[in-house]
Amino acid sequence: MASSGEEPRSGSPGRAGTGTEPAAAADAAQLDTAEDFEVLEEEEEEDEDDLSELPPLEDVGRPPAPPREDAQLPEQGAGDAAGDPQEWLDVLGNGLLKKKTLVPGQGADSRPQKGQDVTIRLKATLEDGTVVEENPALTFTLGDCDVLQALDLCVQLLEMGETALIVSEAKYCYGAQGRSPDIPPNASLTLEVELLAARDAPDLELLSGKEKIQLANRKRERGNFFYQQADYVLAINSYDIALRIVGSSSKVDFSPDEEAELLDVKVKCLNNLAASQLKLDHFKAALKSCNLVLEHQPGNIKALFRKGKVLAQQGEYREAIPILKAALKLEPSNKTIHAELSKLVKKHADQRNVETEMYRKMLGNPSATSTPRKCKDKLPWSIPWKWLFGATAIALGGVALSVVIAARN
Repeated sequence: MASSGEEPRSGSPGRAGTGTEPAAAADAAQLDTAEDFEVLEEEEEEDEDDLSELPPLEDVGRPPAPPREDAQLPEQGAGDAAGDPQEWLDVLGNGLLKKKTLVPGQGADSRPQKGQDVTIRLKATLEDGTVVEENPALTFTLGDCDVLQALDLCVQLLEMGETALIVSEAKYCYGAQGRSPDIPPNASLTLEVELLAARDAPDLELLSGKEKIQLANRKRERGNFFYQQADYVLAINSYDIALRIVGSSSKVDFSPDEEAELLDVKVKCLNNLAASQLKLDHFKAALKSCNLVLEHQPGNIKALFRKGKVLAQQGEYREAIPILKAALKLEPSNKTIHAELSKLVKKHADQRNVETEMYRKMLGNPSATSTPRKCKDKLPWSIPWKWLFGATAIALGGVALSVVIAARN
């Protein structure tokens, strides 16, 4: 497992860091043009695995791979002789993910349940037969999206001891990005899987500080993988799981260093959670995530920056500007904050001009540059003030006289 100071690495389909392994420089060159103000520039190597510090991923550049009409299912292998040959099962009903039993298992009652830790034997090949992965004992939590979706969806259908073939389109494997250098973009995979064991996941309350940190980091790194794949829904799911682990109660005492490391994992998850929520325009949720970071670290620049961006997306420029100014005060040389702040100041000025013009129209003065007309010019006739005063006095005198006459009568 990658340590907290390392970039998530590529590996087997079941590892938390599974995915492409792009160089940092290549990522920056490719992604900086996507959205100039999405995230902060990062200079410290110790936080490379915190995706909130990396350049943004392209929002629209890589659509999911379309179904291949000419995809051929594997021919029946020698393993079919071990039991009655079965038809291919269309797992999702869309033809993109299929399963076929080679060796029957111990019955439907032996199937694993979501939340259990399962161990499988795995062999993954490309359509041309090239073996890209072999793992004799891959262990992961079923249903947590710790592995390829093809595995997570199909292993829960396996019986204990069953061996099956899984044919999956790229959408449920490595998608449009592939996995460098052995799995090309939009590559379908054939997975030969045997279910070896299934057991209940460990009790979070009984985990040591080190075990809890390792488990939370694995979930967080999986979220990083999904973020890099631009699958922000699954990224949010992984970050949420990591946060539940960090926030779970414990019957074990942790050292001060372990407590500090757990808080560090929590802050990273919340920052990346906010980034994913912002990508999906979930502004209320993103604002909540930013505020949770700032409760622990009021000077967290990434949280301040992203909170300002969330408010700006909602048109709350008056509230966003001072937050970005606070971030800039903490890091005056940050060009990203400078650029975003300049953009918001201009938008705020434009907003105020629009509001001012609207108020002028409401008050009957549509032009800001025209000379105000005198009140008398708006009237078809004018009345001298002294005449108006005299008329008022006469009217009041008449009322008083009427009162006196009435009293005498």
